[in-house]
Amino acid sequence: MTAHVGTTIPEWRVEVDPQAMKPFALLLRDPNPIHLDPEVVRELGLGDRVINQGPLNAGYVWEAVRRWLGDEALVTTLDLRFTSNAFAGESLTVGGQVDEVDESSGELRCSVWLRRDDGSDVLSGRASVAGGGL
Repeated sequence: MTAHVGTTIPEWRVEVDPQAMKPFALLLRDPNPIHLDPEVVRELGLGDRVINQGPLNAGYVWEAVRRWLGDEALVTTLDLRFTSNAFAGESLTVGGQVDEVDESSGELRCSVWLRRDDGSDVLSGRASVAGGGL
């Protein structure tokens, strides 16, 4: 694959699965009830569906970049800003594009995002990709 400034990372649709939140809460040792109990979410005024863990949202972005590259070892950094919650049952789109190419190393610096259908971001940031495998 040859990438240049403006090359897009193929969009990938994800469905936020509330069943994935339960084992992930155990793995993260994150007992926060907003990931498990919709009543707590309602009481806090955050909506009526459980809220996905941030690391799962970041994982969607990482997976989209990995699918594009075909090799997870090429993703060298992921720097993300979380701007909104993702809720159980929500359909989201991951995407991005190449913003810079380091001509000497071949490293790619990309904008990445996890976005709702209304165009609002759940998270956005940058991914760096090693150039050796491209």
